[in-house]
Amino acid sequence: MNKMAIILAAGQGKRMKSKLYKVLHPVCGKPMVGHVLDAVRNAECDRTVVVVGHGAEDVKTALGESVEYALQAEQLGTGHAVQQAEALLGQEDGVTVVTYGDTPLVTADTIKELIAHHVREGAAATVLTADVAEPLGLGRIIRGEDGSVLGIVEQKDCSPEQAAIREINTGTYCFDNRKLFSALSDVTNDNSQGEYYATDVIGILRGRGERISASKCKNPAEATGVNDRIALGEAERLMRQRINEAHQANGVTIIDAANTYIEAGVTIGADTVIYPGTFLRGATSIGSDCAIGPSADLTDTTVGDGATIRQTVAEDAEVAEGCNVGPFAYLRPGTKLGRRVKVGDFVEIKNATIGDESKVPHLSYVGDAIVGSGVNIGCGAITANYDGYNKSMTEIGDNAFIGSNANLIAPVKIGSGAYVVAGSTITNNVADNDLAIARERQVNKPGYADKIRARARAKKNQETE
Repeated sequence: MNKMAIILAAGQGKRMKSKLYKVLHPVCGKPMVGHVLDAVRNAECDRTVVVVGHGAEDVKTALGESVEYALQAEQLGTGHAVQQAEALLGQEDGVTVVTYGDTPLVTADTIKELIAHHVREGAAATVLTADVAEPLGLGRIIRGEDGSVLGIVEQKDCSPEQAAIREINTGTYCFDNRKLFSALSDVTNDNSQGEYYATDVIGILRGRGERISASKCKNPAEATGVNDRIALGEAERLMRQRINEAHQANGVTIIDAANTYIEAGVTIGADTVIYPGTFLRGATSIGSDCAIGPSADLTDTTVGDGATIRQTVAEDAEVAEGCNVGPFAYLRPGTKLGRRVKVGDFVEIKNATIGDESKVPHLSYVGDAIVGSGVNIGCGAITANYDGYNKSMTEIGDNAFIGSNANLIAPVKIGSGAYVVAGSTITNNVADNDLAIARERQVNKPGYADKIRARARAKKNQETE
């Protein structure tokens, strides 16, 4: 049996009050429509057509070429939107799921059950429904004695008895594909909005004597549609809760889930502890037995087993097993830390490889560099990698010692086992096991401090007279 899906994503979303088209607003790091696409894919739909309109090119860029597209040039209603997929799917046998690109919380399991229920019932159409505590403004499901759907009544048309019904229409359906497009041909725009509604298909099929069924989703939150920023915030909260609970079920300890922000593409190994205020974004991957946070912010960063990262910002970085990073470190793109590297407070690293068991403990900048293993970089040492025109490389060999407040002026090479004396400004290469000192010889002038102070007092008195 062919399983197909149509995702309606043509609306502009004026209530979002945004330059960004509605379905592209992110929820936990992924566009809303991307979550919906994942759900239908994981429900094993063979073909998916995304109906685009406003921002069509942006939506296509976000979703790529793995789906088919139909253009709704004029927004004439949801029924009209579904009709735009007829040229692609109209001649297919099988079932078609119709859903909206602004319902990011719908899950693959729910769509799978919707399809399975539809097939079991032998229905022409099956409505995905939910029981909600506050159904105000939502279409009510009217069922017959046999459980079939007699109709969907919108809020404004409800009698008092119908208004008391808590089962609502989520806006997601499963149809016999050929019957769907046959019924769409009979949908009219004879309504106050002058639009063609997808919900009218239900009444048309019912009028033809077809069976209309309903499949109730277990979690009413999946019915959440996003039409404004308030609903977007609620969807974000619910998705974040879902993501955090999935990690907890897989053996991750999250100390304060309400204050931990993990995006949809993140992976975390068992026995890792995530502390409050932490943001894990993009394709970040955390190993097992790690301690992350508090207040770590990692984007597209890989962290090996047993690493500790505190109060650190990292982007496009690689942190190997056993590293200790932070507090208050900044790992910029291209950072690669070897095993058991120490990166301490107020250290910035950019486009640099740091070898196994090396240490950059505090107040240093290492940029555009290759640092060997067992190296110690002292407090305040920097690689001066930019001359105003070009970036140049610094190379530091294994087991070298870079003293505090040293300036390594790139391009420069420090050999293995070399020793750079504190306060030196190094402009020439240092050979293996050499000691380099590049600073003025100290001169002490006995009693001269008193002369300086006396001179300063005299000047101050002169200025106040």
